Amino acid sequence: MSDNKNKSSNRKSDLLSKEVEHIDITSFDARKIVSSMEKMSFVSRETANAANIYNEMIKDKDCTIFLTLAGSTSAAGCMHIYRDLVKYNMVDAIVATGASIIDMDFFESLGFKHYQGSQYQDDTELRNNYVDRIYDTYIDEEELQMCDKTIGEIADQLEPKSYTSREFIKEVGKYLKTNAKKKDSLIEVAYDNNVPIFCPAFTDSSAGFGLVMHQERNPKNHITIDSIREFRELTEIKIKSKGSGLFMIGGGVPKNFIQDTVICAELLGKDVDMHKYAIQITVADSRDGACSSSTLKEASSWGKVDITKEQMVFAEATSVLPLIASDAYHKGEWKNRERKNFSKIF
Repeated sequence: MSDNKNKSSNRKSDLLSKEVEHIDITSFDARKIVSSMEKMSFVSRETANAANIYNEMIKDKDCTIFLTLAGSTSAAGCMHIYRDLVKYNMVDAIVATGASIIDMDFFESLGFKHYQGSQYQDDTELRNNYVDRIYDTYIDEEELQMCDKTIGEIADQLEPKSYTSREFIKEVGKYLKTNAKKKDSLIEVAYDNNVPIFCPAFTDSSAGFGLVMHQERNPKNHITIDSIREFRELTEIKIKSKGSGLFMIGGGVPKNFIQDTVICAELLGKDVDMHKYAIQITVADSRDGACSSSTLKEASSWGKVDITKEQMVFAEATSVLPLIASDAYHKGEWKNRERKNFSKIF
């Protein structure tokens, strides 16, 4: 029995031996690549046009920039890109999946890692070793469960009442100020710079597991997440913005949630403009009427997005996002922006 245990332990160590290293957009200058791609076609020209639109957003002092995150690019090596977009004042608010924020960013802030693996690995063997797979990236399931439990423990210390995901993530940021094993996570940097993070489907993540355990321990006095109030909060940011731009990685709930703020504001009797700028990086198809919540031109028919400055980039995000972000960092328009500090309005 002991030999089998050791073999399993050794195999798990082999599987989780090569850490994912997050790309650093400050370490290389993509401006020449992006400007060269402008003269090309296909996804290269889409990417260059997206980079130009993003720089316009940053240069426009009246523009509130919303970053939306769906999918697993954080686990795949883009985590520090998102942190640096906040750090260098290129993003004013974030709308994301719970997985991007908790299962990936908070997970690593606790000292855990993502690992390079293979999409061809025997998944039964992975399950036997308690290793979870995201395409060709591995996660230690035991560590992920520790992440779940830590979320529950944070909730145990809070006043029992309803919180928006933004309010709860702010409390997580406060927790990380003294407890983080990896400093400068996206959550912590957003906390330091008053950049609110919203997760409209918060329970679909480690946060959900952790909060279920919290409510199980505290059946009468527990916290709960108010997704309606957070929709109102996000809409309030749109109302207070003279203009707005969307930088969307993937689609799904985060993309639709931020686009719907225009409709929500109108229903509240507020006069707001459609989102002036919009970029979406996606591999989703549009022929089934979805494209992870519609193409940007389609969104214009709903009164959500202005089509004069929009760009769909049909690419896997880890291949083009570093170029767009590095180009913006090195062009340096962010140095002339004032921080919006939207966390302070609530």
